[in-house]
Amino acid sequence: MEKILVCIKRVIDYNVKIRVKPDESGVVTEGVKMSINPFDEIALEEALRIKENGDAVEVVIVSIGPDDSQQQLRTGLAMGADRAILIKHDGEIEPLTVAKALSEIVEDENPGLIMMGKQAIDDDSSQTGQILAQLCDIPQATFASKVSIQEEKATVVREIDQGLETLEIDLPAIITTDLRLNEPRYVKLPDIMKAKKKVLDVIESGELKTDFSSSIEVINVTPPPPRESGVMVNDVEELVVALKEKGLLS
Repeated sequence: MEKILVCIKRVIDYNVKIRVKPDESGVVTEGVKMSINPFDEIALEEALRIKENGDAVEVVIVSIGPDDSQQQLRTGLAMGADRAILIKHDGEIEPLTVAKALSEIVEDENPGLIMMGKQAIDDDSSQTGQILAQLCDIPQATFASKVSIQEEKATVVREIDQGLETLEIDLPAIITTDLRLNEPRYVKLPDIMKAKKKVLDVIESGELKTDFSSSIEVINVTPPPPRESGVMVNDVEELVVALKEKGLLS
C-alpha cells in the first residue's frame, strides 16, 4: 500500500481536570495543556508500525482545528509521520462536518488505509469514522484491538460483548482503534527537532467545498453533581433500610 492517512484531534490532555466556564458556555481551554486525542495517538502508532513492517510507504496525518493544532501535528511528525495537513477552522465542528471535510482530503490523497481513534475524549461521539466510511463508500472496521495487513486486505480483531470478533476487509478501508491495540512510542528530542523540517500544509476551511456552519447549538455546559459520601452499615438489615430510604428498594 502506498499511503496511510491518520486523522487526529486536538483535545484537552486526559490528565487535566476539566473546569466549566463561569458563564457555562463551555469548558476552560485557556492555559490548559492540549494533546493528541489518546485513541488517535494509538491509531498513529499502529500506522507507523504497519509502515515499519513494509506494508506502507508513507504515513500522512490530518487534523481540523485552530492554528494551535499545528503543535499536535508536529508531535505526530515527531512520532514518525512523513507529512501533515491542517484544515484550519476556529469554530466548533460536529462529526458530520468533520467527516465531509476529511472525505475531501481522502479524495485528494487517495490513501490505501484510513485510521483514527474510535472516539475523541472531549465529546465521546464515536461517529466520524463510520460517517466517513459511508461518504467514501469503503469498508470499515471499528474498535480494533489487533490489526494485520496482507496485501490488499486487512484483518481486524475487535472486542464485543460476547468475546472477540475477527473481520477481514478489502482495502482501501477505515479502521478505528481501541485502547488495547498498542502503546504509543515515546517522542525523543532529536525526533522533535527533525519534525520541524517536515512538511505541514495548512488549508483554510473556506477553501473546501464542505459547509462548516453548525446545525447544533450548545445551550449551556454544567459540571456533574458532586458525588455523595458513602454510608457505613453494620449488617444487611441496615443496608436494606438505607437502600429503601434512597428509593432504591421498594
